[in-house]
Amino acid sequence: MNPTPQRTTGNRFLQARVLGLLLIASSPANAADHEAAKLTRGTYYQNPLSYSTTRDPDPPKYVRNASELGVDSLLNVKWLDVGLDYRFRYEYRDNDLRRAQGGVDQPLLHRTRAYIGIKEILDPFRFAVELQDSRRENSRYVRDNRDVNEFDLIRAYVELYFKDLFGQDAIGNSRPFSIRYGIHNFEFLDRRLIGNNQWRNTANSFQGFHASIGQESNDWQLDLLAVQPMNRLKYDMDRPVEQQWMYAAIGHWRKWSDIVTLEPYYLALHQSAYAGVAERTVHNPGLRGYGVVGASGFDYDASVNYQFGQNGANKVRAYAGTVEVGYTLSSNPWKPRISLFYGYASGDRNPNDSQDNRFERFFGFGRPWSANDYIVFENINTPKVRVELKPRHDLRVDFGYSYYWLASGSDRFSSANNARDRTGASGNFLGQEFDIRARYTWSPKTEITIGYSYFAAGGFVERQLQRPSTNFAYFEFSHRFF
Repeated sequence: MNPTPQRTTGNRFLQARVLGLLLIASSPANAADHEAAKLTRGTYYQNPLSYSTTRDPDPPKYVRNASELGVDSLLNVKWLDVGLDYRFRYEYRDNDLRRAQGGVDQPLLHRTRAYIGIKEILDPFRFAVELQDSRRENSRYVRDNRDVNEFDLIRAYVELYFKDLFGQDAIGNSRPFSIRYGIHNFEFLDRRLIGNNQWRNTANSFQGFHASIGQESNDWQLDLLAVQPMNRLKYDMDRPVEQQWMYAAIGHWRKWSDIVTLEPYYLALHQSAYAGVAERTVHNPGLRGYGVVGASGFDYDASVNYQFGQNGANKVRAYAGTVEVGYTLSSNPWKPRISLFYGYASGDRNPNDSQDNRFERFFGFGRPWSANDYIVFENINTPKVRVELKPRHDLRVDFGYSYYWLASGSDRFSSANNARDRTGASGNFLGQEFDIRARYTWSPKTEITIGYSYFAAGGFVERQLQRPSTNFAYFEFSHRFF
């Protein structure tokens, strides 16, 4: 009996079986293939590569778990998170547009933060407290709450946390449910609408409810907010702004995160009438999407927003959007990334009609719009080009060039003390800006940053503020103690 035909038949059967399995595995309908990369990483979450849009984590990045502090007696204390952080910044500002008067100012800014959080050991009950002390010295201007907020709470909440209430996702991560009440210091989306303003010496904080289904590692997550912004009082404990409430439903769809992460959201801001201020309600549905284009080196991040509502007797009709496309040359040891960005937020077209077209920026960050901190997410039209480099493992450098126009020349330039020409005769060109920054990691706990920015005034600034140009340089030292 010749065994050869049997081996041949067996080989053909095995080859066909393997080929069939490969075809099934390569099919888009096969969930196992879709989840493979996420399973390896252990998370669906992908960081955005767009400039300065990565959110500060929860708890903050300066916080460490007690079991990781290198103290033998704390090796099993995984229920405790602690953090202590100090930042010092020297600034040289010449003709700062944010000030009513020009000249040179050289403030010294100090910020100290401390955090403690309890988790797991008392589940479902958890809590966290974060203190921040913000001070300014050596400035020629009156202290304001952008720089000064002495010894105050920016986070103090109690939480009910149910780890497996909504089961698990496809790669085995639990999908928890949590609800927090108290004072919050958080960031959402690309930080342009809800941010804690890490650059500024003082922080945005809120009081109210934050509920969440899922966690960052899940394929989908939903955050729900009903909060009041806190009024930053320089020398007293902060209090909520009684006349304002912000509501939000923010979704995160990460099932396709190797290609795109989608974040649909709805924000609303309600302001009650008080002291001559009209009642105002703004609704903001929007959508953000970001991701990478395969292995091409290209990445993208885009968002669109539409706003409607009522501002006293006027209807609110406003819109905004951003788009950034970047390319990283990964074969180069410096990993250079070049990006093109465009951002637009509408301004009030006609101060005498029955519509309010000024985009409501909610509580987003300011500085990445402008290294000088001159631009916010309202009445703005700006293209940018940026380059980011990593010459060494401990050194990051980025620089860029930006142009700024008012979206409406008859609406305000809010950062310059609400300068406005209602006739539009001053034009809408604000100016152009060059900035450069270097960040050096001196040690795992210490970072040093130096930067410079030059702003060349456009026609609107020259006519309204009589400032030809401004210079801004700074040195920053930050250290975490754990």
